[in-house]
Amino acid sequence: MLSRRNVFRAAAAIPLAAIRGSAANSAVTVGLIGSGSRGTFVAGLMAKNTSARVVALCDVFDEKMERAKKSIGLEDPKFYQDFQKLLASDVDAVIIATPVYLHAEHLEAAVKAGKHIYIEKPAAVDVEGCRRVMRAADSANRKLNITFGFQRRYAEVYQKAKRLADSGAIGPIRMGHAHFIKSGAAGVAVQQLPPPATEKEKIVRWHAWKDLSGDLIVENNVHSIDVLNWFLGGHPKSAIGSGGATLPKRGDMRDHNFVAYEYDKGVQGQLSGATLAPGNYRHVTEQFFGESGMVETSENHWRDYRSAQQDTTEKSPRNITIDSVAEFVKRIAEGRPENVGTRGAESTLTAILGRMAMDARREVTWDEMMKS
Repeated sequence: MLSRRNVFRAAAAIPLAAIRGSAANSAVTVGLIGSGSRGTFVAGLMAKNTSARVVALCDVFDEKMERAKKSIGLEDPKFYQDFQKLLASDVDAVIIATPVYLHAEHLEAAVKAGKHIYIEKPAAVDVEGCRRVMRAADSANRKLNITFGFQRRYAEVYQKAKRLADSGAIGPIRMGHAHFIKSGAAGVAVQQLPPPATEKEKIVRWHAWKDLSGDLIVENNVHSIDVLNWFLGGHPKSAIGSGGATLPKRGDMRDHNFVAYEYDKGVQGQLSGATLAPGNYRHVTEQFFGESGMVETSENHWRDYRSAQQDTTEKSPRNITIDSVAEFVKRIAEGRPENVGTRGAESTLTAILGRMAMDARREVTWDEMMKS
């Protein structure tokens, strides 16, 4: 357990040069660790929509770095196969978009290197991994930003909806519901594969296995779970649920789940997630019901419903990840650090709680999960 004294001793040990980029007139330099599709997408939005410069790429596969370089439009980035060497360079910040089972290790290393961190969700695949993330975030220099890729927190449409809910306009929230339904491998013949035996096989096939990705609820549905925690005021007390796999698959991931979480004052937050929809289908929303109305949120819009005669919807002006990366870079440039490591870990733990409830086929409490 880190004492308060040790936390600040660790923070003080980080050289001042490690927190460069805080001046408003300097360009924040960024390195991407994990140059796959998501990392490339996030780094591309950061390069195109903020003042930050992506100057380094890291991956164990050279071809992924080459594709990322071309996709982002970088002229001469440095390539690294070893993430520790990128962390030892003079970049101000890193985007961590590696397989989920590596997140805790990579976050710890980035904190020790004194970098600003934008890390993709979820925090980890299990309780101990989340504990590692919280300890690392707690030990970080207070001038560093640690941001999770829960981009809904930063989206204009979500923030408007949250302000309305907080104003009391719809009354106290009685129930939240999250709906995360999208297409998957429906109708596609899938050959069952054995679990990966080598580190490279793990990296290539991490999406297919629970112990590498956390399962559907942790790797994917955690976005909506984070919104439930946000609007309902913290993590739940317990969960009960069911789920499984309907279609043949390469690994052991579920393709559907339903979990009912119990929050403070008996408020229920329901999650329904699946990858059973037909090709290119996607329906992802969250709804919060009060005595006087309902607020609906999504990456594409927000909705304020009071009655059939008073029902308004506003579309999102942009891809909401732009809001997230823009806020990250702005905070670095203006010297307004934000460390949401613990919050990101708690949303991940909420997803793990749901997974445990499905596995056990009974109600599981937060305290029971944390002791596991």
